[in-house]
Amino acid sequence: MIPAVASLRGRDFLDVGDLDPAELRSVLELAHAIKAGRWAERPLEGRHVAMLFQKPSHRTRVSFEVGIARLGGTTTTLGEQDVQLGRRESVRDAARVLDRYVDLIVARMRTHADMIQLAAAAEKPVINALTDRSHPCQILADLMTLEEACGPLNEQRVVYIGDGNNIATSLIEAAALLGFRLTVITPPGYEPLEPVLERAGRIGSGTGRVLISNDVAALDGATAIYTDVWASMGQEDQRATRRQLFAPYQVNQSLMDSARGAVFLHCLPAHRGEEVTDEVIDGPRSIVFDQAGNRLYAQMALMAQIIGTRPA
Repeated sequence: MIPAVASLRGRDFLDVGDLDPAELRSVLELAHAIKAGRWAERPLEGRHVAMLFQKPSHRTRVSFEVGIARLGGTTTTLGEQDVQLGRRESVRDAARVLDRYVDLIVARMRTHADMIQLAAAAEKPVINALTDRSHPCQILADLMTLEEACGPLNEQRVVYIGDGNNIATSLIEAAALLGFRLTVITPPGYEPLEPVLERAGRIGSGTGRVLISNDVAALDGATAIYTDVWASMGQEDQRATRRQLFAPYQVNQSLMDSARGAVFLHCLPAHRGEEVTDEVIDGPRSIVFDQAGNRLYAQMALMAQIIGTRPA
């Protein structure tokens, strides 16, 4: 069965929690169909996408640019020095100008507050390609990859180890919507923020399956171990302190051995020798490069849902 398209037509996608469970499921099903070659429409034919990047990008930029081209669209990519949001031009003014030129805006921004401001000012749909609060496009690819590697999500237990950052936030929202078991393990003081957990409680019935812990040994039943860098972009001044505090939370072979059968995920880039060892990330249970590859299909599905199929 080929999934229907356009359930999200014209909408912004700023957080995983912006979707309901059926909408999230629809995006994932379409992503699988695109990857399998069962769906090859070009809803972006004749459409143009602006991509705003306040932060450096590798996977996000390439996967979006390739995906836009495969869907028939064209792209203008603007870096930090091109627009200088908030300095040379306000976020609101930039959004109102782009509305006159493009059909969709993909933005990778420093603060979630600026992302919300951009979406509020733009009439065209806005996709969050990363902020300090959330990384929803990454999580779409992660869910797709978990289904490929481990089967139905509701039969899985994902354990995230590290900083309670934007990845943790988006994973929590996904678990709340789809009801899979999620444990977030952080050093004391680095847990996800309380408003994140409160929102998860409002958006789905699966919130009772989200556990927050400081115990790195809380791995029983894990089907997947997920980690991220200990200091994200913009936190470089904290890196030495975080390296010391997070050292017991490294994902190494000993930890993976205690989570028998679990696959390993990382959103990349990895700081090898810090949050993960070479032995794990290059090992047979690592699916991190499948994750990276699935960014393409998940984002193509998302854009197809938001743009919809052009009328005849």
